[in-house]
Amino acid sequence: MIVLYLIDASTLITAHNTYYALHRVPEFWEWLRHYGALGTIKMPAAIYAEVEDGNDALAEWMAKAASKDALLFGEAPVPALVQAVSALYGDDPSEEDIETIGKDPFLIAAALVDPNDRLVVTAEISKPGRQGANRHIPNICGDIGVQWRSPVEFLNVLNFSTGWAD
Repeated sequence: MIVLYLIDASTLITAHNTYYALHRVPEFWEWLRHYGALGTIKMPAAIYAEVEDGNDALAEWMAKAASKDALLFGEAPVPALVQAVSALYGDDPSEEDIETIGKDPFLIAAALVDPNDRLVVTAEISKPGRQGANRHIPNICGDIGVQWRSPVEFLNVLNFSTGWAD
């Protein structure tokens, strides 16, 4: 069974801002491109844009053709699924709520297209007590039947390694 890992912006932003900075662990970023080119790792366009629209080294890396070709998910969002996911954040959201929710419904809806073979990778942690626009991706995924993994679980499953040894 081939699983498609749909990556949340938080996964890449957290990786770059902590242990896997582009200049420190370039192997990680090449590994992402490799698995992206294989079709194992992708990012829906709305999520990709969240990272690419930044103004740092990660945004520059995302803007490169090699990164975009490998990681950008070409599948168009399914409006009915995006609406179904958005509804889980509450009725009649304010403009502030919509900004807080961001593009997360697009990510979860992309996984919902085939919940048996697609899962979300997010650095967000489950916080069941959160309500409305403050709900986290793992909790929304749980409510709608979408599998999710933390970045550490994701790296373990795909066996990321720099190959460094004494």
